Amino acid sequence: MTPIYKILSRNVWTTATLEGRFAGSGIDLADGYIHLSDASQVEETAQKYFAGQLDLVLVAFDADLLQPSPVWEASRGGALFPHVYGTINPAAALWTKPLPWNGAAHDFPQGWRG
Repeated sequence: MTPIYKILSRNVWTTATLEGRFAGSGIDLADGYIHLSDASQVEETAQKYFAGQLDLVLVAFDADLLQPSPVWEASRGGALFPHVYGTINPAAALWTKPLPWNGAAHDFPQGWRG
């Protein structure tokens, strides 16, 4: 299993689960693909793009089972990031957990890696 993660607002994820499809949020829609991160990247993603944002969730997927399959492409500093071209069925999520802001950073849930 290769876990990958998506950070997004609880409202966007709730809407996606009700509709049975996630086409992306803001930057995803603008860029034409869904941005995801692996375990080594997601905390930096939270700091860089989501600092101070409230009511976020962290959603985990198994990259090996996700359809459409993620494409690993160079991004920050040449690191390969998983991108999904298409929509994701929210039922494919392994889990969804709150990602609260503590005033300085987001508190990742205990045991979230792996």
